[in-house]
Amino acid sequence: MSELNLRAERLDAADALAPLRSRFALDDVVYLDGNSLGALPAHVPDRVADVVRREWGELRIRSWTESGWWTAPERIGDRIAPLVGAAPGQVVVGDSTSVNVFKALVGAVRLAGDDRTEILVDATTFPTDGYIAESAARLTGRTLRALTPDEVPGALGPRTAAVLLNHVDYRTGRLHDLPALTAAIHAAGAFAVWDLCHSAGALPVGLDEHGVDLAVGCTYKYLNGGPGSPAFLYVRRALQPRFDSPLPGWNSHAEPFGMSPDYAPAPGAVRGRVGTPDILSMLALEAALDVWDGVAVDAVRAKSLALTDFFLECVSAYTEPGRLEPVTPAEHGRRGSQVSLRCDDAGEVMKRLIEAGVVGDFRQPDVLRFGFTPLYTTFADAERAARILGSLLR
Repeated sequence: MSELNLRAERLDAADALAPLRSRFALDDVVYLDGNSLGALPAHVPDRVADVVRREWGELRIRSWTESGWWTAPERIGDRIAPLVGAAPGQVVVGDSTSVNVFKALVGAVRLAGDDRTEILVDATTFPTDGYIAESAARLTGRTLRALTPDEVPGALGPRTAAVLLNHVDYRTGRLHDLPALTAAIHAAGAFAVWDLCHSAGALPVGLDEHGVDLAVGCTYKYLNGGPGSPAFLYVRRALQPRFDSPLPGWNSHAEPFGMSPDYAPAPGAVRGRVGTPDILSMLALEAALDVWDGVAVDAVRAKSLALTDFFLECVSAYTEPGRLEPVTPAEHGRRGSQVSLRCDDAGEVMKRLIEAGVVGDFRQPDVLRFGFTPLYTTFADAERAARILGSLLR
């Protein structure tokens, strides 16, 4: 047994989060793709079966009230809120990340007023965010500028309406400075919209603490809500009375069953809703969030950094110098919960890794991407993945 293997055993034995792994449906595969789709919490199938058979099958329409279906978007939002540093009443769950990005960005532009004519967007963002920013600019009559997050402070000015940024870059795993960038955006009189898809459930965000205006995030990555589980929208409490959603629907009406032809938005985060909630996936997400009971995000972050440090050390030990180039920042303050490695034949290497029982993913043109979910990833997983990667490259 190698020294690194022995260290992995000792680290796992000392890991306070280690018991959480048993709450997931996992096998012998090293699963390092939780930053794309989180593993299944083992109790979720029974909860979904109950929703289908009893709540839908027996109670039917009564479940909107008797089973709490109607209030699920806000109830589940309040469960996500502490994981992103928000007080209750500011997060609503529903729709996809893309739809919520559209709501948040157009809503931010409307908050900014007509004299602010420019939207800034992260040039390195996940493509959909860029597509939506371009569409939002056309729909609102604003111009759009794509910049790297490092360039944003120097580009802010009296014309800036809103800035859409990713907290963690999906390709490289780079963590951007949310507090400093939000402060710079506010100093220019603009509104900050953050995409938390690769940070919610992986590291502290501090939405309230840092005065973020609006934020969105998915729930099927580090929150383990299941494929296509609904996203969330955060609207800072002070902005809620002025938040003008571009997608008003009957669910966000002050009197949804009044069926009035005139729209009057409901108070609070409810005005982020649109249409009928997707109950089956929403309640699967609610059940999945049970694994977070009693778990501190700070502890998750500490393990995430320890895991990624250890994985990088193992990769260095098991591979020839120069064969792989880490593109994820080494500094803890700039690293999310993934490790991305540049490799000339990355697509073929990842295919062979998966065949060998290590599941990560490949990003064009040459990036191997490994996501570390501290709730269930072990140090033994990290060592084994690096050792198999090294053997394949040799």
